[in-house]
Amino acid sequence: MTALTFRQSLAIFLAGAIAVILAAILVFGGFLPPFQKAPFDDSAYGPTQLRLQPARFADIKGWRVDNPAPAFEAFLASCARIEGMDPDTPINRQENLGTGFEGVTLGGLASEWQTICVSAKRAQETMPEDSVERGEQARFFFETEFAPIQIFNRRDPLPDGPAAAAPARIEDAGVFTGYYEPAYRAGSAPTSDFTAPVYARPDDLVDVDLGAFREELAGERIAGRLQDNRLVPYPDHREINQGALAQTSTPIAWMSPNDLFFLQIQGSGQLIFDDDERLRIGYAGQNGRPYTAIGRVMVRDNILPLAEVSMQSIRQWLEMADAEDAQAMREQNESYVFFRTIEDVPTNKGPLGAQGVALTTERSLAVDRRFHALGAPVWIDLDPVSGNGPDRIRRLMIAQDTGGAIRGPVRGDVFWGAGTKAEIVAGMMNARGQMYVLVPRSVADRLPTSVWQ
Repeated sequence: MTALTFRQSLAIFLAGAIAVILAAILVFGGFLPPFQKAPFDDSAYGPTQLRLQPARFADIKGWRVDNPAPAFEAFLASCARIEGMDPDTPINRQENLGTGFEGVTLGGLASEWQTICVSAKRAQETMPEDSVERGEQARFFFETEFAPIQIFNRRDPLPDGPAAAAPARIEDAGVFTGYYEPAYRAGSAPTSDFTAPVYARPDDLVDVDLGAFREELAGERIAGRLQDNRLVPYPDHREINQGALAQTSTPIAWMSPNDLFFLQIQGSGQLIFDDDERLRIGYAGQNGRPYTAIGRVMVRDNILPLAEVSMQSIRQWLEMADAEDAQAMREQNESYVFFRTIEDVPTNKGPLGAQGVALTTERSLAVDRRFHALGAPVWIDLDPVSGNGPDRIRRLMIAQDTGGAIRGPVRGDVFWGAGTKAEIVAGMMNARGQMYVLVPRSVADRLPTSVWQ
């Protein structure tokens, strides 16, 4: 055999190199292996969708450690509302699970929950006094009546975006924040310190449940006011500050602008007047404008680094800034919350949540109602909260509230109660974690295999 010429050797080498490159393309989808690829950012993907995975109580980390007795008591409070519902109606009228879940429900009918509430009352009658034994009996109740399902976030790549050929992003962890019931000084009339009106719900504010018009819009709501027989957007935060409601809404009280801003974020609180008289107020409506977290604005504008963003750091910046700059920053959030006085809940109990029951400290959870029913038991497994916050949180909660910023299947807001400690923990909380929703066994049995992750 004659020796190969230089050209023949080069041709063989190039052919081999091309084969290797083609193999890499087939295996890795490109010239570089995955760990060398620059990841696509969030803009390359569509909205967050729901995915599910059946689970077993035995596989839920911490399930046997947590004492669920407080969650059982919170569930009984939810039952007081569930029992008054029409048995044949959905437990969650705002449910909208999204693409691939047509005709599927994660909540079920009110009658299925009412049956469980009857069992809960029977269990309550035989609850022992001992805390540990109460916890064991409560755990047995939840294990008997419910089936756990793990919740996932799924985001599909946009068909015309840079990640079009990439697989969907599926994550078992989401963001969990905290909130509390604040107490602020207030006045019955405006003063140099109290310049911001705490507005009651205006008479011309119209809430619209879009799901009542189109089934695919269930869980979506807008608000506005009528003008020439047309629904038009309601004034935004800046317009209200400029006096847009001066003739249409009566202030409940007057506060400092920064205190009012944080009161609106929490959604409820107590006002303390000069004679130390306290007035509890709660959420009564919102102007329909989108909620914008000004912490994100501060990060975007290089005012605060992401690692330092907390309720405390935001408040400090607002207090130190010029009044005009602070107002401009607050108005970056177009959303504006209206309040009502609450006289039927004693101050030694928590504020009313969206379900209409008093919230339970560290056991009530705000959720996105498109995916989760109010009253549903929810297990959370969260990473430790940064700073001086609590260690890993593994406990059973009850979904009893909602919030403008609580959007997505794996998303929650933990109620920490009232007082300084609650304020500190809620203000710094921004943890990632997993979520399991407990659904009636009859509902779990009806879920088709097509929805499982």
